[in-house]
Amino acid sequence: MAIGLGFTGLAYGQATSGSIFGSAPAGETVIVTGAGGTSRTVTVDDSGRFSANLPVGTYTVTLSKDGQTVTTRNSVNVTAGAGTQIDFATELSTVQVTANALPPIDVSNAASSMTITSAQLAQLPLARSAEAIALLAPGVVSGSGYFGDAITGPVVTFAGAGATENAYYVNGFNTTSLYNYTGAAYQLPYGSIDQQQTIVGGYDARYGRSDGGVLSQIGKRGTNEWHFGGQVTWAPRSLESSPVNRYYPNVQLQPGEEFASETVAPGDLRRYREKNKQWSTTYSVYAGGPLVKDKLFAFVSVEQSKTKGRSVLNDDNQRDDYYSNRDLRWYGKLDWNINDSNILEYTRLQQSSKNGYGESYSFDYDTLSDVEKTGDLSFVDYQNKTDIFQYTSYLTDDATLSILYGKTDVRNPTLVPNASDLPFIAGSTEQDPALNGGNPIVNAQNVATISSPDSAQSSKGLRVDFDYRLGDHLLQAGIDNLDYTANNQGRVRSGPGYVWIYGHTGPGDDINTELNVGAPGGDGYYVARDIFSTVTSMSASQRAWYVQDKWQVSPNLLLQIGLRNDDFTNSNAQGNQFVVQKDQWEPRLGFSWDVNGDASLKLYGSAGRYYLAIPQATGERAASGSIFTDEYFTYTGIDSNGIPTGLAPVPGVGGGPAPGPVSANNEVGVPPDPQTVTSTNLKPQYQDEYILGFDKTLGSDWVYGAKATYRTVGTVIDDECDAERVRTKMEAMGYNPDQWLWDSPYCRIVNPNLTSNIKVNSLDGTTSVIVPMTAADFGGTPKVQRDYYALDMYLEHPFDGTWMGRVSYTFARSWGNAEGQVRSDIGQTDVSVTEDWDYVELMDHARGYLSNHRRHQLKAYGAWQMTPEWLVAGNVLVTSGAPESCLGWYGPDQTNPGGAYGTDYHWCRGVPAMPGATTNPWVTRVDLSLAYRPAFADHKLAFKMDVFNVFDRQTTLQTQPHLYPRTSHNIRNTYHETLFNQDPRYVRLSVSYDY
Repeated sequence: MAIGLGFTGLAYGQATSGSIFGSAPAGETVIVTGAGGTSRTVTVDDSGRFSANLPVGTYTVTLSKDGQTVTTRNSVNVTAGAGTQIDFATELSTVQVTANALPPIDVSNAASSMTITSAQLAQLPLARSAEAIALLAPGVVSGSGYFGDAITGPVVTFAGAGATENAYYVNGFNTTSLYNYTGAAYQLPYGSIDQQQTIVGGYDARYGRSDGGVLSQIGKRGTNEWHFGGQVTWAPRSLESSPVNRYYPNVQLQPGEEFASETVAPGDLRRYREKNKQWSTTYSVYAGGPLVKDKLFAFVSVEQSKTKGRSVLNDDNQRDDYYSNRDLRWYGKLDWNINDSNILEYTRLQQSSKNGYGESYSFDYDTLSDVEKTGDLSFVDYQNKTDIFQYTSYLTDDATLSILYGKTDVRNPTLVPNASDLPFIAGSTEQDPALNGGNPIVNAQNVATISSPDSAQSSKGLRVDFDYRLGDHLLQAGIDNLDYTANNQGRVRSGPGYVWIYGHTGPGDDINTELNVGAPGGDGYYVARDIFSTVTSMSASQRAWYVQDKWQVSPNLLLQIGLRNDDFTNSNAQGNQFVVQKDQWEPRLGFSWDVNGDASLKLYGSAGRYYLAIPQATGERAASGSIFTDEYFTYTGIDSNGIPTGLAPVPGVGGGPAPGPVSANNEVGVPPDPQTVTSTNLKPQYQDEYILGFDKTLGSDWVYGAKATYRTVGTVIDDECDAERVRTKMEAMGYNPDQWLWDSPYCRIVNPNLTSNIKVNSLDGTTSVIVPMTAADFGGTPKVQRDYYALDMYLEHPFDGTWMGRVSYTFARSWGNAEGQVRSDIGQTDVSVTEDWDYVELMDHARGYLSNHRRHQLKAYGAWQMTPEWLVAGNVLVTSGAPESCLGWYGPDQTNPGGAYGTDYHWCRGVPAMPGATTNPWVTRVDLSLAYRPAFADHKLAFKMDVFNVFDRQTTLQTQPHLYPRTSHNIRNTYHETLFNQDPRYVRLSVSYDY
């Protein structure tokens, strides 16, 4: 068993254990006994200190002298990654203590974290997700509504980082969404969560692959007493407020401007939402206890939730969907105390979800009623099976070995019950009104893009940790390895494999000059046949090792000195590596100073570098033979399914021959040479973080504190698509570009603004050349920047049997031109291959407040046990609004350079438009709950009512940033429309029984 001098040697963020440490008379014995049969006996060292690492749980701690009990502390709680301090130094006679005093400040680590226990989860009004729990922590904010779903959960962002930069863990195993890192591949049934640790920063060298935050759940386990119970929750539709309707925004036209569409006007109904309500029910049961007392324990739980709702879509979709989500989760755990020195744990996680199945109807916006059923909804059929094994051996009093192995298998196809061969119709409001009678025509195909019905993912993880105490030093070393595979993963157009996209521009305006698509003529109406397919297979390997010393410099000062080394490799479907990143060195430093020596004032700090691997999804388009083409036509008719008839190819620019299918990034289904996909000197994204803070007791009942955080990104990974500049550089180097494949692939994955060594093959494939592309070669790529500054302050009253409460305030600034691996303002989920950095013009005036910036964050929660039977609790969140963007044509002359990205430039009406120049409104949410545990049922039966968003504030969270359509200089009617609102007020009723 690892024994330290007042420090624990614990892992932060993914820990499944904690510690009990403290002081006692030298030479005496401390015995720690847990409800789960765990028993540890440690000897107090010559300096009067003791420490014991333990699985999370509740323990009895006994001080013994010559075999006789001196004193006992009962109900001592151990939380993940933290130390609980016990002071026996003045206990010289037998005293039986039956309850804990309020916990002192944890001086045993330097991490910035918050742990919420199952008891607190039962008290507080929270949505049943890891993200809802994480939002209690300072610096954690909700991400864009574009990301996340009913399976992976809504996304959150930590301290300015992107939505894909977090890590999720269950019982120490990585459960982050395997393919794109968005959300979790699995979360515990809510009632089976023993603890959730939310790490905002400062974790040590044992852990990496996250520069955002960590959401680590620890499941419940069996004890020496049998317990069982169940719960039913119900959120009825009748107690939900009506969602607000959305209307076309009141855009003020300037002289000479016109709206893109004449069929709608400001103030017209954009989306009818007041009937878009839902109801949900959840059933859960659990049982746990000893299979063999003190030796073998089991815990198992199952939770099934079902949601039904209605969703009337925007007016241009003319659809009304009646959907259902069904989710079934299993959790099982076995704990075998082989002997006092060896523990074996097994965890089984299983999930089966169907998300979005149901029926779709055509909807008449004139009468606000359904017309007829058009088909069944496509849905995601999600299956997850995860097995986790962990072996812990206390080799000696000074040496501990831990081995964890886990494996996950996921199936997540999109199923199309209609089996429709009809193409999806997009942009129906841009149809020629002379041909559709003034009403958009669509068909039964209700989804544009699906995943392969054969899609599958898997992961395997192995970590080994060895701790050894040597005097004042706790020496630690280990490995942390992960392997991922994805088969038949990606996206493809539904129906016949293409969609029809209607558009409208000036009759004489070219649709896309860069791609040689000319003017449609006539009345300016045209249609594009869009083909898109990225289905492929790929794999990734991540290897790491670390060394660390936790040095107790003095009885009051702990120094943490660590070094981590990460290797990242990504391979395509053929097994050829296209990303190889070796020897990423990550120093980690930290300190914790118990200023007064009595845990009443702690000064702490940390500094570290954190590297981030790119997920498998990055290679979906970049390293495979993806297809993304458009072919443009004029048309003379529209049939009853919305399909254009009388097609004629749109001519090329200047009236030349029709260009045929075109691709902005040359994605025509030809797999690139994997060595040319990325720069040969590609570096992973990394972030440096610095934290300094303090915690201080205020009397015997309160704790307060503050911390300052600075994070800065050093490099990012994204693609660069200006292949013509590669050609220009080759000419300057003396090469004849006509003999080289300078445009294959058209986009390369690089570190923007750093020199990128691009491999270019010869036409005959016999040789290659390295072309060093500097920031100047790419047209003057600006410096990458993502800087986060924050000051967090809090005041807390821990639960004392009557009440508890915590209030925190964060002042923060997130500034730069690099949000991270995704882009929230336009909802781009192409991880590390967004349109940012594709062309230098796209980054002109891109520096500003980033999408996850929230200047002010006020959070408060608490619970009051009014009587032994009645408890009231609340949760309050107040934040300033998210930054807004305005995107338009490029420059004062409003042109379309650099790959013809249309209206995605940071210019509006010919004027630079810095992101965050305006913000969305402040967001306020108040949640309240009332619980009743009757005495006649021995308080084991509970009735509870949670009311979320009590004041029904349905504030706008995000708006449409595009000022113009992609093919017109007229003003978009939907510019600045609301895209996402706060959820309306709803009520959740529950009844539970715990024996």
